[in-house]
Amino acid sequence: MEINKLDAYEQSISDSLDNDEWVSKGHLSDQKDIFRKIAKQSMAKTRRITLRVTEQDYELAHVKAIKAGIPYQTLISSILHRYLTGQLKEVG
Repeated sequence: MEINKLDAYEQSISDSLDNDEWVSKGHLSDQKDIFRKIAKQSMAKTRRITLRVTEQDYELAHVKAIKAGIPYQTLISSILHRYLTGQLKEVG
């Protein structure tokens, strides 16, 4: 029985990390403070929803949330809140 066997996508990320291909963007504490503030504001009264996203977006949300030190649901909620309140602008 193999434990923690990586799929091809996960292995490519692991290899990329091993090859030092990732660069910190810094200011993580600033981003965490922003996400916490937005999450606190948007969590005043909540409603549960079901949302379907691609597997890649789901994985990326988890990675970003881990880096920000927050749950991925909070990250997604804060992004949605910022977009709907005009704090996050549409590109293109």
